[in-house]
Amino acid sequence: MKAPRIGFLGVGWIGRHRMQAILASGAAEAAAIADPSPEMAEEARKLAPGARCVGSLEEMLALRLDGVVIATPSAMHAAQSIQALQSGAAVFCQKPLGRTEAEVRAVVDAARAADRLLAVDLSYRFTEGMRRIREAIQAGQLGSPYAVDLVFHNAYGPDKPWFRDPALSGGGCVMDLGVHLVDLALWALDFPKVARASGSLFAGGEPLGARTDRVEDYAVATIELETGAVVRLACSWNLHAGCDAVISAEFHGTAGGAALRNVNGSFYDFTAERFRGTARETLALPPDEWGGRAAADWAARLAGGARYDPATEQLTEVAAVLDRIYGR
Repeated sequence: MKAPRIGFLGVGWIGRHRMQAILASGAAEAAAIADPSPEMAEEARKLAPGARCVGSLEEMLALRLDGVVIATPSAMHAAQSIQALQSGAAVFCQKPLGRTEAEVRAVVDAARAADRLLAVDLSYRFTEGMRRIREAIQAGQLGSPYAVDLVFHNAYGPDKPWFRDPALSGGGCVMDLGVHLVDLALWALDFPKVARASGSLFAGGEPLGARTDRVEDYAVATIELETGAVVRLACSWNLHAGCDAVISAEFHGTAGGAALRNVNGSFYDFTAERFRGTARETLALPPDEWGGRAAADWAARLAGGARYDPATEQLTEVAAVLDRIYGR
């Protein structure tokens, strides 16, 4: 079977990293590259000398590609994904897929109508630690889960101004980091129904309130599930954390617990453990090259002929929770 021909829209650091992961998997070939920065496009072309540099998504789609990888600013994700899907291309998009549930729903509807594979780079699902924790939960090894605690503090914060523009980003640290946390909780628990969700948002140490000219840089949220379980999350940018990042996902049940935690402030290295009373068991340790697995998985499924996946509907459930945290 011939490898799918893929276009890469946006090839900054993360776009190039996902491109490299897909090419290294051998599941697809890079046919086209587009980026507003000629320097970034040229760096990406070093990974795929045969790829054509084009000036726009329209020019890319005119090449009749099998799929498009989108790594552009958040405000563009929904419209670009819909355009690609309607042209007949599968889509792998950076998170968030949309700034609101309505935007995400529109993309999912477009994927279903076009019968094309759609995936989002919710990469923490693909850490070995989280996969092992989910397996333990699904196998009943934690009993009945009733409490989930999630944390993602990025002590650096984003380096591009558009992240802090509400119109372009759709939100601050919740949209950037909280989306991973909400997705991990719901995915690990097999997407139970959400009864209620609420959040408290801060900017510069003060409650954000009704301000629309800023985005939150610190947030805490509570999500109550119809199972009776409670999910609590906290996320931030530029917190005085004493290290680069604090990342954890803890799951507590009637028969045990499990936790994913980053190592020494790393964004990339994680341990996973399972708990029974005061005893603990290691589930996963670094090194674990997980960063590009979501992209490689999408490319492999595309190469295998996968089309619309009904599990894509889960993307709207995550977006609906974010809307509630934002009070929308």
